[in-house]
Amino acid sequence: MTTHTKKTTLGMVLKGYPRISETFISNEIKLLEEMGFKIHIYSMRAPRENFAHKSIKEIKAKVTYLPSSMIWGLPAFLWYNIRLFCKMPKRYMDCIKLMKSRFALAPKKHTWIKHLLQAGYIVQKSVIDDGVDLGHLHGHFAHTPTTVTMYAAFLAGIPFSFTAHAKDIYTQDPRRIQDKVDRAKFVVTCTKYNARHLEKTMGGSKPIHCVYHGINLDLFSPNGRSTSAKTPYHILTVARFVEKKGLDTVLMALAKLRSEGLDFRYTLVGEGKAEFNRKIKQLVHDLGLDDITTLTGTITHEDVIQLLGSSDCFTLGCREAKDGDRDGIPNVVAEAMATGVPVTATEVSGVPELVVHEETGLLCPSNDVDALATIIRRALTDDELRAHIIPAANTQVHTLFNNKQLIRTLGEIYKSHGVPCTK
Repeated sequence: MTTHTKKTTLGMVLKGYPRISETFISNEIKLLEEMGFKIHIYSMRAPRENFAHKSIKEIKAKVTYLPSSMIWGLPAFLWYNIRLFCKMPKRYMDCIKLMKSRFALAPKKHTWIKHLLQAGYIVQKSVIDDGVDLGHLHGHFAHTPTTVTMYAAFLAGIPFSFTAHAKDIYTQDPRRIQDKVDRAKFVVTCTKYNARHLEKTMGGSKPIHCVYHGINLDLFSPNGRSTSAKTPYHILTVARFVEKKGLDTVLMALAKLRSEGLDFRYTLVGEGKAEFNRKIKQLVHDLGLDDITTLTGTITHEDVIQLLGSSDCFTLGCREAKDGDRDGIPNVVAEAMATGVPVTATEVSGVPELVVHEETGLLCPSNDVDALATIIRRALTDDELRAHIIPAANTQVHTLFNNKQLIRTLGEIYKSHGVPCTK
């Protein structure tokens, strides 16, 4: 595709939009818009939650929802892709060859065909029919969104880039990321740990920029709260119910503390697939924690902030899952630190980049129930330690995780690589 008019739009391909667990993406889009980036969102599926964070309302970007089902979406897929093929048969066939060259790495062959059809839908419907003047495409997460991004950029004849986060890096064959890195103009990732991994495994073929997600610091403050805590202590965890969060380790550590006489109540925010939800509820019951545990399910970000304001300790038992999945730096860890809540966590992935043991929080090895119980007790009962950690953690977050500063950095990275910006 060629045009003599200046292309002004940055397209962002997302797995789903909006998603309650991805406030960092919506915050990024909002702040990039404030910098002058004109953004169009391509969501690979409709939202699955029945509510969204308030910040979504402040985003101006238009959203195109791509057909997500090969069955129900087939008429639309065929209509737009056949027309695109007729318009550019050679380029379309070359894109099919690109897809076929990657087929051996595909765990589910039919999904890769769908990704090509979704890419064709973007180019024919959005770019050609609707006139969206795409100048660059960016995929969030290095797996399926970036596959669609790569194919769509190829068909549209424009550059692309992507952000690699956590699961998308560590649970797929490195060769499936390598060809995306080779074809991308640049890559962004959200921790130094990830950047080192990508540079080591991908051979440094393209620039890999580390930019933390950051948080909106305007929403969080200790509000002059005392650094000491009183019984019954309030312990909080916010996490999706998945293996890598180590919730079983957390619950067993809490059961140990209760058996030792520690007086506390526990709030667990989040949920997962039905089977995992049942396992967590059963474990709470089996460990005798029913009477002191509140399971809230998924709640709004505003409600999470309110819970942080009444908590004495935030704990998370992150681990590397059997399939290699692991966290980057969970944003809620930074949110707890910004609210004056001591963090107890595990030494996994990028977490130590923000939580420095006995300086800005307390860390222990993953899967170690006794060690986690020990640091939770220390975080609650050692007033001298709390008086040191709480202000240091707040300073650390303001230094490293100010999303306004970080998105400005990201915006400058985009502009340095020629991504269109109206300012």
